This record gives sequence, structure tokens and C-alpha cells, in this order.
Amino acid sequence: MPHKFNAGRREKLPKQKHRVTNWAEYNESLRRRCDLTGWISDDALALWAAPPRTTPGGQPVYSDLAIELCLTLGMVFKQPLRQTQGLMRSIAELLGVEIAVPDFSTLSRRGNGLSVSAKATSKNVKPAQLVVDSTGLKIFGEGEWLEKKHKTKRKRCSWRKLHLGLDLVSGQIVCSDLTTEDIGDPTALPGLLDQIDGPVDLFLADGAYDGEPTCAVLTERFGSAIDVTIPPPKNAVLSSGAAQNPSIRDRHIADIRARGRMAWQKASGYNQRSRGETLMGRWKTVIGPKLKAHSFENQKTEARIGVRILNRMTELGRPNFERTA
Repeated sequence: MPHKFNAGRREKLPKQKHRVTNWAEYNESLRRRCDLTGWISDDALALWAAPPRTTPGGQPVYSDLAIELCLTLGMVFKQPLRQTQGLMRSIAELLGVEIAVPDFSTLSRRGNGLSVSAKATSKNVKPAQLVVDSTGLKIFGEGEWLEKKHKTKRKRCSWRKLHLGLDLVSGQIVCSDLTTEDIGDPTALPGLLDQIDGPVDLFLADGAYDGEPTCAVLTERFGSAIDVTIPPPKNAVLSSGAAQNPSIRDRHIADIRARGRMAWQKASGYNQRSRGETLMGRWKTVIGPKLKAHSFENQKTEARIGVRILNRMTELGRPNFERTA
């Protein structure tokens, strides 16, 4: 993304123009994103009932897949749990299948701690090029209006922090986490990296991840050959051993001093980090800017399902661009 420092005095660059080369396929994929047959398969209906329980206790009626499917449809069509129950009941009638539909209280109870795999199965054999970013999501509760209007201290935290890792090669979200607002980005990074099985040869992130601990974690996980591109602040200084053994951060600082920040961004490929910000905008447009669940565990389940939804939509089709100007 362009660096906004001294934006009033820097040279204005003309905006690039692109066109989509596979518009017919991409246009059809956009239609399929709200096609019910794209979300409900025969396999899902066949696995609707829970498997027989072999341990002491009550027998569950619905499988985890059934609960996940209902919660997914509620998020896709932005419906509360009661309306989700009615939506699934009408879909079962239209499909002509005799299945029991879980009620809203069952969806809420089973959503607590539901095992949902946040990452999709990638068919790409190339090393991942990882872009990591975070954003805030509004949660239910008394928030800024109560504090501003009535001068009353809010009773609960009004935000959660969503951390996402995007693979530039496949376009899939390969790692995600939902934390409280006091968790810093570098603190959440090791948990994100634990979700990645394959190799990573490029890591892009904003200045919040700047520091030697981040580089140390990345080189320990993926080897010294990984290309770590994190912009240091304008007042960054070289380390004590930069002359004999410069670190990745030292090389970035020296390159910015020699060539300028804009030239460094273009040469290092840091501008591709804008796709991470595009992902955050896509989340807040498709999934929404707030979480519906009230408990933290249900909110984490909701975030994992949101990741699966965006990955499923990406699988339906992606646009191919070519530059025209």
C-alpha cells in the first residue's frame, strides 16, 4: 500500500487500470455464492444425525456438521438464530427431506466450542506467501453510546480482535484467530503460524509486527530463506552488529535510507500487503463488522465459520486481471 508520509509533497502517481479476463466464469461464481445448492450437499444431509455415542451420557440428535451448516447459513444470509431455524426448516421442506431442524437454543449451546477447521484444503503445491493483518469486530453490549451520552462507564469490552493470514498464491485464508482487544499482533503471531503446515517463502505485515522477535519466530519456523517484509518506523536505527552480521530488519533500514521508502516498497513487494486490507474490507462487507454471539467461545466459533465462508466463496471462482494502463 502507498506510504502516506509527506503525501502532500510527493509526486502523484496515476492510478493503474485493469480489466478482468475471465469475466463470464467470475460472474457465474458471484451468482453461486448465494445459491443454496452450493451450500447444502447430499453428503451433508446424509451426515445430519449424530453418530451413536459409545461413552456414558445422552445421545446427541444432531451431528457437528449439521450445527455448522445451520450456523453457516445464518451467517451467509445474516439471520439471527431463531430466523436461522426457520430458514433451515423451510429449506428442508423445499428439498423434500425429512430431517429434524435444531432450534435456536440448541444452535447456541452446541456452537460453544464447536470444532470447526478454519483453513481450507489447498491444492497448491507452491510455498505460501503469507500476509497477516488484524481488525476489530464489534460485539454485543453497552459501548461507546452509553459512555458518550450518559457519561457512564461501559460494563464490558465492546471489541474483539480478528487476526487473519492470507495466502497470496491460493487466495485462501490459511490461519485465523479471535482474541480480546488487549492482545497485540506479535503476541498472536505464533498461534497463527501453528496453523500452517506447509512452507512459507514470503511474509508481509504492517509496522505493528516490527521487531527482532517477529523475525526470529519466522526464521525458526520456516528457515532463514524466508523473505520477511515489515516496514520499520522512520526513526528506526541499526542494531549493534549491523556492520558484521546485518539482520533482515537492518537490511530494510539501510535500503530505505539509500533509496527512499517509496522505492523500497516497490522493490520489496510490500505493496502486495494491500490485499490483506482488502480481505478485511471483504470480511466486513460479506460477514459483517460485528459478532452476533454473546460468549467468547461462541464468538470464536462464529469467526472460524466466517473464515470457512470466505474460503468457500473463493473456491467458487476468482477474477483474473491484466493491466491495461
